[in-house]
Amino acid sequence: MESIFAKIKSRLTKRRLRRDAALAFVVLKRWRTHIHIKKQRWRVWPGGGVDGKRIFDVALIVLSLPVLLPVLLALALLVRRRLGAPVLFRQQRPGLHGEPFMMIKFRSMTDERGPDGELLPDEQRLTRFGRLLRSASLDELPELWNVLKGEMSLVGPRPLLMQYLPLYNERQARRHEVRPGVSGWAQVNGRNAISWPEKFELDVWYVDNHNLWLDLRIIWMTLEKVLRRDGVSADKCATMPFFTGNNDADAVKEQSPS
Repeated sequence: MESIFAKIKSRLTKRRLRRDAALAFVVLKRWRTHIHIKKQRWRVWPGGGVDGKRIFDVALIVLSLPVLLPVLLALALLVRRRLGAPVLFRQQRPGLHGEPFMMIKFRSMTDERGPDGELLPDEQRLTRFGRLLRSASLDELPELWNVLKGEMSLVGPRPLLMQYLPLYNERQARRHEVRPGVSGWAQVNGRNAISWPEKFELDVWYVDNHNLWLDLRIIWMTLEKVLRRDGVSADKCATMPFFTGNNDADAVKEQSPS
């Protein structure tokens, strides 16, 4: 009889051990998943899942709508009166992983053309009203629609021109590992007053270090920069010279990518 009880006890002990081991495995797996999520911070998780950065973007825009809507309406009317139609400027830009999307901004330039039918340089088409829009970054406000659509984020590397994609080196191309932003680390650290290599280094640094507190810091610094109107233009340019690659000494100083 004792041997039977001993066998039953042994089997129950083994079952309990197997159950405990299975429970420990589940707990360990969940803990590892939590650590992985923590490391990923605000990035889009592979395979889906909740994107904390996107939730933050949408929530902040929705909460700001009572203030933003009257401002957007007033600006649209002013642009229509001062610069004519269309009110919005649309251009294809590279987004997350370089995928193209249609970015929208308030128009800040006229459509004046020279005798050859080509658009005049930015310096000649950028009116006083357009300079005011750009210096206060008010022309960027329609990009909030791109943020709501998930094509952009409030904070991230600025979406530049599609033709720049093949000109990046491997490190510079990493700026497309996150969604482009309405403002970014490069914008609050020089904006158009710093060189392209400096901009790209700041963009890559953001890709490697972005988190909630950094995004909040950048948003606050953006407001300060806008009020002071720092770094709106590069030297001798209306905005910023073209990026023509990493081996060039000079850049074509005409149309703005930002």
